[in-house]
Amino acid sequence: MAERGHLEETERHTIAESAMKWIFDNHNMLDLLLLRESCASCAIEGNGVCEICGETLSRLINGEHVSDRYLLGLAWFMRDSKERDDQ
Repeated sequence: MAERGHLEETERHTIAESAMKWIFDNHNMLDLLLLRESCASCAIEGNGVCEICGETLSRLINGEHVSDRYLLGLAWFMRDSKERDDQ
């Protein structure tokens, strides 16, 4: 049993599940593929955030394991990008 206020090593954070749900509820596959390509283009130019988010998105699209911190980072990146686009 995990110490109070901590997760077990293999236990997924419930908010990470919410982040994944938000990603797939608010973006269709075409959106995700276009974002992955945009991230890849920016990563080539040395943008580290896009490099991380693009690789995370690739793993997510391919059904591979994505850790909580990468999933939450991707969701936050996508949310911030959407807010900037909406302005």
